[in-house]
Amino acid sequence: MIQQSPDPALAPLLDPNRAPSLAGVERAAAKVAALLPQTPLLPLEVDGRTIWCKAESLQPVGAFKIRGAWHRLTDLTPEQAAAGVVGVSSGNHAQGVAWAAKRLGIRATIVMPGNAPAMKLAATRRLGAEVVLYDRVTESRDAVAAKLLAERGGTLVHAYGDPWIIEGQGSAGIEAAMQMRARGIDGPDRIVACCGGGGLSAGLALACPDAQVIAVEPEGWDDVTRSLAAGEILSVEDMSFPTECDALQTPETWPINFAVLRARGVRGVVVTRSEVRDAMRLAFERLHLVIEPGGAAALAAVLAGKVTPTDATLVTLSGGNVDPLQFAEIISE
Repeated sequence: MIQQSPDPALAPLLDPNRAPSLAGVERAAAKVAALLPQTPLLPLEVDGRTIWCKAESLQPVGAFKIRGAWHRLTDLTPEQAAAGVVGVSSGNHAQGVAWAAKRLGIRATIVMPGNAPAMKLAATRRLGAEVVLYDRVTESRDAVAAKLLAERGGTLVHAYGDPWIIEGQGSAGIEAAMQMRARGIDGPDRIVACCGGGGLSAGLALACPDAQVIAVEPEGWDDVTRSLAAGEILSVEDMSFPTECDALQTPETWPINFAVLRARGVRGVVVTRSEVRDAMRLAFERLHLVIEPGGAAALAAVLAGKVTPTDATLVTLSGGNVDPLQFAEIISE
C-alpha cells in the first residue's frame, strides 16, 4: 500500500520540481527509521585519530541506495504507482528501487549497463525488476530511460538527479548524527562520502549543514571534482576509462545536485585504484566488512592522506556488492 498523506502542509515536499531540503531529509529519515534498523557506526583508528564509519554495506540491498528509493516510491500517488517506475543504475540503486517496488507492489524497470557486475544484474532481477541493458560507452542511459517512459508511461526514479533521492540518501547523515550524539560526540564536523552523481554527497550536505563535506571519486571519473573546481557542470572526459568503482561511473552530475554541492562549499577528492584496494583490505581486516570498490572510495581518501580526519569525522562505507572472486583477489594481494 502506498503511503500517501493528504496533509496539505506536505504539499511543498511532494512537488517534483522542488529543491531538496533539510525538512525533506528529516521526513525521509523518519520513513527509513520506521522501516529499517540503523546501520552500525563503527570506530576506526587512523593515524592516532578515531574516525566513524557508517556501514551502509549492511543494508538489505547492500548499499545506502535503499534509502532514496524507499523515500521516492512511498510518495508516488496511486495513479503513479499503478503505472510503474523506471530507474537508471549500475546496480546498487537498481536493487534499492527493485526492493522498494517489490515491497510496495509496484512494477519496476531498471536501465543498467551491459557490463554491470553479474551479481548486481542477478540481484536486481531476483527482486522482480525487469532489466533493460545499454552500452555505457556508446549510449545514454537517460535517453534509454526516456524512450521507455514515452512508450510505457511511468515515473522516472533517477539514481541521483531527483529531490526525493537526494533527501533519502541524506537520511544516513541524520542517523549518523544521532548515533554520534548518543556517544557524546558533537558531530559530524567532517563528512567524507563516495560520489558518483552526487546524490549521497548532496543529501549529507543538507542533513548536516554544519559539517564540511568532501566528495570522493575514482580517477578518470572525477567529473564532480572538476565541476566544483570550475564552477560549472563538466562531463567525464573518457567514458571508456577503466575503473573497478562501477558504482561511481556516472557521466555527469545534474543541476539539482550541483546546486546543493556548490551552495554548501563541498569539495572533491580523487582516489586511485590501488588506494581503493588498500581501503577494501583494511575494512575487511579491521572492521570485518566486505566493501565494494566504489563503496570504499571515501575510506581510501582518508587512508591515503588526501583528507585529514578530525575527532568527529564521518566516513561512508556505502556498498558491499562486490563479485566474490574479485574480492578474494583484492584482499589476497
